[in-house]
Amino acid sequence: MLKIEAGLIDNGDFTISADFSLGAGDKAAIIGPSGAGKSTLIQALSGFLPLRQGRILWKGADLTPLLPGDRPTATLFQDGNLFPHLTAGQNAGLGLQPDLRLSKAQEERVGEALKRVGLEGLEDRKPSELSGGQQSRVALARVLLQRKEILLLDEPFAALGPALKADMLDLVSEIVTDTGATLLMVSHDPQDARRIADQGILVAEGRVHDPMPCAALLDNPPPSLKAYLG
Repeated sequence: MLKIEAGLIDNGDFTISADFSLGAGDKAAIIGPSGAGKSTLIQALSGFLPLRQGRILWKGADLTPLLPGDRPTATLFQDGNLFPHLTAGQNAGLGLQPDLRLSKAQEERVGEALKRVGLEGLEDRKPSELSGGQQSRVALARVLLQRKEILLLDEPFAALGPALKADMLDLVSEIVTDTGATLLMVSHDPQDARRIADQGILVAEGRVHDPMPCAALLDNPPPSLKAYLG
């Protein structure tokens, strides 16, 4: 179980409170008005923002003092964070070794991950030689190679067209189902949330609300979410 106990998260002069738990293997969409603190929550869970108060627990272990690389989390941000001078294979390989000194077995794992995300044969291409969707797949392959138990998505597919975005969401859903990972995904699109998530976590008015069934949250949104969705 993933749990935040009595958490306060500062992001500049902005603060949100969080006190909730999410079951292992759950897929949750983080939903709320723009600027409410959805990305702030992701950054706190991943370790890029410290808690001012409270604890983050995973399966009973306290993650709060751990650096991002020491947490059981892998994060996929909006820009994908690909290095333009590295090939697709090298960018993916960073998920295994930051210095890219890969063993033969690790190189085979990179190839398998790229094949899993539909990029077999494109290992030697630079990001500039790939489409936006292909770049997203490289970033996803890197995350897949990290083999972390918690996958955090901060709208990494927002710039993609509807059909391609749907394909990527389906691929993520398939991967987390196969691996048993717990998924938390920031979403501004109710249809994206319905497509991938079984739980919805509302972030609004300075607070992270308890998870609830995603369909129920979207079918009968509270006033703060209803005003945002229109």
